[in-house]
Amino acid sequence: MKFNLLSKAKTQATNYEGAKAYTMSAEMELYTTVVTWSLNDSFYEKNEERLTRLRGLIAKCDPVFVGKLAVYARTKMYMRSVPLVLVTELAKLHSGDDLVARVTDGVIGRADEITELLACYELMNQRTGTKKLNRLSKQLQKGLTSAFNRFDEYQFAKYNRDGAIRMRDALFLVHPKAKDELQQVLFNKIVNNELQTPYTWETELSALGQLNFDSDEAKAIAFRAKWEELIDSGKLGYMALLRNLRNIQEAGVSYAHFQKVCATLADANEVAKAKQFPFRYLAAYRELLAAGVETPGKGLTQKLSALLLGNKGYTGELLDALEKAIQASAANIKGFDHETRVLLACDVSGSMNRAISAKSKIMNYDIGLMLAMLLQSRCKNVQVGIFGDSWKTITVPRANILAGVQELYKRANEVGYSTNGYLVVKDLLDRKVQMDKVMLFTDCQLWDSKSGGSQHIEFHWNRYKATVAPGAKLYLFDLAGYGQAPLRLLQNDVYLVAGWSDKVFEVLAALENGGSALDAINNIAL
Repeated sequence: MKFNLLSKAKTQATNYEGAKAYTMSAEMELYTTVVTWSLNDSFYEKNEERLTRLRGLIAKCDPVFVGKLAVYARTKMYMRSVPLVLVTELAKLHSGDDLVARVTDGVIGRADEITELLACYELMNQRTGTKKLNRLSKQLQKGLTSAFNRFDEYQFAKYNRDGAIRMRDALFLVHPKAKDELQQVLFNKIVNNELQTPYTWETELSALGQLNFDSDEAKAIAFRAKWEELIDSGKLGYMALLRNLRNIQEAGVSYAHFQKVCATLADANEVAKAKQFPFRYLAAYRELLAAGVETPGKGLTQKLSALLLGNKGYTGELLDALEKAIQASAANIKGFDHETRVLLACDVSGSMNRAISAKSKIMNYDIGLMLAMLLQSRCKNVQVGIFGDSWKTITVPRANILAGVQELYKRANEVGYSTNGYLVVKDLLDRKVQMDKVMLFTDCQLWDSKSGGSQHIEFHWNRYKATVAPGAKLYLFDLAGYGQAPLRLLQNDVYLVAGWSDKVFEVLAALENGGSALDAINNIAL
């Protein structure tokens, strides 16, 4: 008994709101930190503090686990920045075999990530002077050589951007050996800055923008023609479509081209290949909604103004296409049948009201709402609600996922802005409602603003399990990665999943089958 008490004392902590919380294993904390990573201050933690914590965790974890996590974050969770940070730290801490080389090759998914990794290596090693990247890690160099051998001229040219480290600099630093004569010609083109300018939407629109036009109307007609050409070319990537729906609409493209855009957006195969975060669809959806209430600026000709206003009549079709796209992305989520009673509770507190990055309008609570609506679409017997100062269930249709997110978003102010997550379980306990799965989408900084801190979710969950629903399971979807949990994990059927991607539901499925949240990482092949 004494040893049990000591063990519990070691794991108990205090969260950022001063409430009781529990620490995680170093591997679990690293996982939650990585898959919720943003190069941006979070509500409770400055970016530098988070980076320091990340480095400390990497040093505590097995190097193979760190390497697998880096590849998992890049290839399964579609993250780009944090895998490079993991590789850079791993290169400093580990030597003696080719682990760093294999991980480096595994996290480079685009040609520009070669230069991004070198920039990260320079920054995190605090290199100064004229030769900031001399003494490059040999294993890092070996991994980058493999990456150099995987890309063609189009990929190198597309991402050969101005920056502190350019592709030419990277080639000189890494010294990759060409695999054949054709690739040596390509490497020579990089050295001599002779890469052929690629045909992309950015280069085409940039070139058009350099021209002089006789009138605004002539310029608008030229841009409309260019967007139509880009759509017809088939070279406008899926993410480019998502990012430019409003621009395409405002360019006044024909209805036939609108239909092509909608068909591409809604195509299940295109959705699968695009590997977009679910919140990307929400961002595009909201941009279109915002465009629908605005009118063209003053000074436009009547003809041009009529053209832009007329195209707004197609907005509904674009919104429908986005709904079909997000439904396609949800199709592989396992969900639960009609016999499994599911409760989804979304944290809309003040600490969740924080943009995920400096350039994004998406908040942490938007991600929670999005994931909840995705899961709701795959469950038969499901209730949804939001919590802050209070807790409220809200009925929204299962079919329209993005519209459901918007409905919950509009009603967030009805529950206030504290983080009284205990109310979700207390309500079930008080009403003696049996649930099989209770899922909280939250930053895990739960506390009690109503009773001076006397109420805690762990107390109510233990009572709920003992007296109402012995078979119930509680899942915490951690959307912030602060490294603490409001309940002891893996005890009394309490589990934690982290991340912003719909891939979190694969982890959920693994937990349902008796696995661990870290199984998906440990199963990565290096």
